[in-house]
Amino acid sequence: MSETYEIIPVPTRILTVHDNIVEAIKEYGGNKIGPNDVVCAAESVVAITQNRAIRPESLKPCFLAKVLSQLFPSQGSIAGWNSMQSLMDQEGQFRVLLAVVCGFFAKVAGRPGVFYKMAGEQARLIDDVTGTMPPYDKHIVLGPKHASLVAKSIQEGTGCFGAAIADVNDLKRSCVLGCSDGVDPRLVEKILIDNPFGNASQKTPICIIKNYKR
Repeated sequence: MSETYEIIPVPTRILTVHDNIVEAIKEYGGNKIGPNDVVCAAESVVAITQNRAIRPESLKPCFLAKVLSQLFPSQGSIAGWNSMQSLMDQEGQFRVLLAVVCGFFAKVAGRPGVFYKMAGEQARLIDDVTGTMPPYDKHIVLGPKHASLVAKSIQEGTGCFGAAIADVNDLKRSCVLGCSDGVDPRLVEKILIDNPFGNASQKTPICIIKNYKR
């Protein structure tokens, strides 16, 4: 990018289902947020505050979940019985099965990624156990709901220029799931590409892009 942006990570305590993401951002980052800034929240933390963290032992994987999960690389988030079951619970068994079949033939034909396009948004958003910060490293964390509405609520609640909910990792993968009006999701993805979020000991699931509006 020709322009550079200052990014300020915002430390918080561990946020839970009992927290409101807007109020948490105001509590921990309110004095750092200006009217030209964009506030970004990590998708896993937004999902946790929406009660979308599931204990694996509460699931009962069906035979199909056990079979389909074996078709994915062991390091993937849906390679486990429970995470595959949670995906089917969210998106439907038939949809996931159809996506697996079509994805297989598409991959043979040299078109990777078809499964994730067909299986629904949760296929790429689910974090399996150990995929997020303690104590939620013992949970399966689904993707957040209504990301754009959450971003709008953050924008309205903090008085910032805009807000975004983003899924970013240390492998240079950056994806904005939802943002408020006036925010360019592709630009925010580029700004966040080096993953300023810290979901482990850093406890910085929120960051501020200073002076985004120029």
